[in-house]
Amino acid sequence: MKKDTVAAVANTVRALSIDMIQKASSGHPGLPMGAAEIGALLFGKIMNYNPQDPKWINRDRFVLSAGHGSAMLYSLLHLSGFDLSLDDLKNFRQIDSKTPGHPEYEHTAGVDTTTGPLGAGFSNAVGFAIAERMLAAKFNTENTKIIDHFTYVFCGDGDIMEGITSEAASIAGHLELGKLIVLYDDNDITIEGKVSLTFSDNVEERFKAYGWQVLKSDGYDTEGILKCVEEAKKDACNACNAGKPTLIILKTVIGKGSPNLAGTNKVHGAPLGADEVRATKKNLGIPEDADFYISPEAKSFFEERQKELKKVYDKWQDDFKSLSSDNNFATLWDEYMKTGGIKIDESALPEFKVGESIATRVAGGNTLVKLCAAIPNFVGGSADLAPSNNTVVPDNGDFTKANRSGRTIRFGIREHAMGGIANGIMLHGGLRSYCATFLVFSDYMKPPIRLAALMNIPTTFIFTHDSIYVGEDGPTHQPIEHAEALRIIPNVRVIRPGDAQETVVAWQMAMERENGPVALILTRQNLKVYEKQDKDWKNNMRKGAYIVKDAEGAPEVVVLASGSEVNLALEALAFTNKKVRVVSVPSRELFEKQAKEFRSSLIPEGVRLVTAECGVSGGWRGFAKDEKDMLAINEFGTSGNSKDVAKKYGFTPENLAAIINKG
Repeated sequence: MKKDTVAAVANTVRALSIDMIQKASSGHPGLPMGAAEIGALLFGKIMNYNPQDPKWINRDRFVLSAGHGSAMLYSLLHLSGFDLSLDDLKNFRQIDSKTPGHPEYEHTAGVDTTTGPLGAGFSNAVGFAIAERMLAAKFNTENTKIIDHFTYVFCGDGDIMEGITSEAASIAGHLELGKLIVLYDDNDITIEGKVSLTFSDNVEERFKAYGWQVLKSDGYDTEGILKCVEEAKKDACNACNAGKPTLIILKTVIGKGSPNLAGTNKVHGAPLGADEVRATKKNLGIPEDADFYISPEAKSFFEERQKELKKVYDKWQDDFKSLSSDNNFATLWDEYMKTGGIKIDESALPEFKVGESIATRVAGGNTLVKLCAAIPNFVGGSADLAPSNNTVVPDNGDFTKANRSGRTIRFGIREHAMGGIANGIMLHGGLRSYCATFLVFSDYMKPPIRLAALMNIPTTFIFTHDSIYVGEDGPTHQPIEHAEALRIIPNVRVIRPGDAQETVVAWQMAMERENGPVALILTRQNLKVYEKQDKDWKNNMRKGAYIVKDAEGAPEVVVLASGSEVNLALEALAFTNKKVRVVSVPSRELFEKQAKEFRSSLIPEGVRLVTAECGVSGGWRGFAKDEKDMLAINEFGTSGNSKDVAKKYGFTPENLAAIINKG
């Protein structure tokens, strides 16, 4: 790629970005203007992709972790031939446009992940790099590397400061993910001003300490940038199963080309203004009166670039067809590429008998082992809590720098990055992912859970130790508000099963889901497996709720309970003469979405409702008419024997019966 061509593409990116942001009266021009040459080289020289097949499994992944610089990405996607028209660029940041303020997965062709929350994209990229190595170990042959691509990340100072980046960089270095290459736009500016106001880390030494290779170049030195990338690739390919990930530090000037704003925080997050737009275009040699200007040289270059990329793509397709002639390869490939809507035959799952006493975390672990045996591309792990979360799958083996065939990822004590990495694995394609920790630590994971919901990807989040029954560990480890906090995130399916049998169905529901994450909420303490009066309970549970035990005749009271409190409700029946219907509600928000007829079949019109859940009353207020009809806990717990703690806060059969009897 000639220097003149790089300059033509870079200035086209600047021109398009400036005009997009000016027309929208909103956006971040500083990054696209300052880093345009880097973007030009990535899309014009470095990366392999096919704009006609944006989901090609062996494309190089590109993650704009500094998602506020979306105008640069949209400009490059348009120039590169993706399904993004000039009119789409002109509708930047407008309702229903393909060019939202920050890049959104499945919304815009060529966008590999939703970014914006700084550091999130960086963590997703680690997941991409893990997935690439896992799939390469499974499908590559001695002669054909059918999975052989790089993951490129563009990040800024804000990404480097975020804690999730540190967590993700640490595990990437530990795992020697050599095909991960991060280009760091080191422009020394954040929203408030100079980076030196808040940040004095030696980034180079920090990443070296994580086990990364660190290279440096001027952000406008075309040959220097390409040399760094080749060095990064060389290190990865010297040991194709391992090698140091690479951070390339590139010095740039934010808002490059703006006569009056370049190098200042004023150009970070606001349009240049009409006068400065004209002055900038004049300074860059761009026609001042030409809106959304595209250099003829840039246009013709990418037309030829598409032809070159198509040759690489066609060669891959030929290799793939050759491998697919082997029916074993073809069958396994098809099985791996299915990552949503997976139905599992019950015969492949564990069975639990009525009367057994078993914690739902244990039942969940037993089910997970069976699922992994049935689903070869189901991968994941725990944040250093596998024995407690019951997510040990002995036959899976550990994914390490020496064993890329392992399916268990030891995430370490890095909950935030774990969520982002699990999402990245899911986004890559070819694998389905899960991760696990204690429910109380879901607070560390809210951003990736929210992003999974926003992206409609079915990552499974396992949360155990779900209530004050954690006992002696005390209030720091006893989740009170956490299940409710997960329920209020749109598109998150929260399932809190009441016994081991429900846990198996909960896992089936998780695997069957295609368009959003599932949070499985599981107990530390043993729960009795109860008889289900509803003979079609497995199907009705998929609607969110079902009748566990009915009254003789019309019920006077309906008790809605979730998780461990279903057992409590059944025990409370011994202390009341009321006609009581006990309804298990493993997924309250799913139940709320059902047709009125189904809801009325469980909760007859006018019948008094009592709710029971060992957490905040929160959304249960939509069912019970009076706070006195709710068994909940709206304060922090305490340290002590779990039975004593439960008694202190009223979670006894006698107390629940007293609430039932008050009406």
